Amino acid sequence: MKRRHFLGTSIAASAGIMAYQNVYGAAEKPSGFQKLKGNINHSACYWCYETIPLDTFLGELVKLGVKAIDLVGPEDWPLLKKHGIHASMCWGAEISLTEGFNDPAYHPELVKRYSEIIPKVAAAGYTNLICFSGNRRGMPDELGLAHCVEGLSRVLPIAEEHGVVLQMELLNSKVDHKDYMCDHTAWGVALCKALGSDNFKLLYDIYHMQIMEGDVIRNIRENQDYIGHYHTGGNPGRHEIDETQELYYPAIMRAILETGFKGHVAQEFIPSREDKIASLAQGIGICDV
Repeated sequence: MKRRHFLGTSIAASAGIMAYQNVYGAAEKPSGFQKLKGNINHSACYWCYETIPLDTFLGELVKLGVKAIDLVGPEDWPLLKKHGIHASMCWGAEISLTEGFNDPAYHPELVKRYSEIIPKVAAAGYTNLICFSGNRRGMPDELGLAHCVEGLSRVLPIAEEHGVVLQMELLNSKVDHKDYMCDHTAWGVALCKALGSDNFKLLYDIYHMQIMEGDVIRNIRENQDYIGHYHTGGNPGRHEIDETQELYYPAIMRAILETGFKGHVAQEFIPSREDKIASLAQGIGICDV
């Protein structure tokens, strides 16, 4: 399953709760996900659950106490309104992961698309809109960064006018997205500094950055001012974030909280178990520090 090829059966929330064992198998179980601590603003990426109809999936989020969903476009927003679910990361303006702002050939189309969708995001009551660097294709990183500054500078005034934050996702170029340019925190931070706008941030994907550079907690702490959103995922394999993988998410979530972060943390792992909602409930419980 590939996220960018995203454009069934769900279970009762009680089953998801029973599947969750607090922080990696401890005996204590929460009494119900309606009692989330409220320190973390939880979200979930729908492409990981694409076999479940969106209407059904949104209903499961409500039962779990999750109030937001990631990576949905204008065609889905009416359904979100029906369930009272917030779009914590919108998409729909990008061309693709590989065709991004680092190539001036794509600037006219990207400027057109982002100029059209930014006002729609704001009018719907949302704030975050994803964007991508694109692939290198032999281009030096410094030149690609300069091209990103040039292209993004053409749409940032519109984002600033409408209170929308453009968020460029950090992705790994080692396993999943070969040749992607925005593949290290330092490059993304350099782009943020060059643009100098509060309406441009980084979408820090913990799974991807574990693959590329590790040292996740230190990087989060040192670059907190430039991070506007988080995605989770277990490494290796991008599956459940429990004891089957190498990252210890309770510590990572505590580090995020310590930075004063008020945005969303979205679960973006691909469930490997048949009971996908139970896996999601487990991940939310692990991250609810």
